[in-house]
Amino acid sequence: MIVLQNISRIFQVGDQQVYGLNDINLTINKGEYVSVMGASGSGKSTLLNILGLLDTPSLGHYHLLNHDTTRVSEPERDRLRREHIGFVFQSYHLVPRLTARENIELPLVLAGAPRAQRKAACDALLERLSLTDRAGHLPNQLSGGQRQRVAIARALITQPQLLLADEPTGNLDSHSGSEVITLLEALHQEGITLLVVTHDKSLGDRAERHLEMLDGRIVVDTRRSRRAASLA
Repeated sequence: MIVLQNISRIFQVGDQQVYGLNDINLTINKGEYVSVMGASGSGKSTLLNILGLLDTPSLGHYHLLNHDTTRVSEPERDRLRREHIGFVFQSYHLVPRLTARENIELPLVLAGAPRAQRKAACDALLERLSLTDRAGHLPNQLSGGQRQRVAIARALITQPQLLLADEPTGNLDSHSGSEVITLLEALHQEGITLLVVTHDKSLGDRAERHLEMLDGRIVVDTRRSRRAASLA
């Protein structure tokens, strides 16, 4: 599903070049559950931005679903991101002036989907994520756990094959965080490819595959059985 070949991301800082990613080679198969860990500045967020087509590499090739994303046009990159990738962020990134329903529907609105299609898809997600009674609430009227569930619903409404979660429990209490992880792992069990960036070792250990980054490189890449991961 994902193939990174000799990927580097170089930033110009004054008169110096700084490597956010340094010659990364990585393959992630469809349906994998991967955690990415490392200290601040290790390259985790840069890797996530490249995988999510939010940034482009300075060197190398990124193949997503057999598309070389480093060679396609910007509109084609936008289409690939919109149709195949969902994002969940630590800070939710909800639009403050939109209700929960409107936030969830937003990707379909931007894609030009008919109103009836948007309503049916949104109603199903509101029910699944126990948000039906919060559909008309603004983000500031929701708890942290509810806001993150709205963000997950928004990520899912386009039925992506890849879900990228950046510190998804970072702003949540332990109970809400546990609910969010249970939901993400249920989605993985249904076949979605799940990649979670986290500082939380207990969360990282739940994944079937664990990557650790240092200075823009992947220095650890280990796999565990699904049963062992579920017991972490």
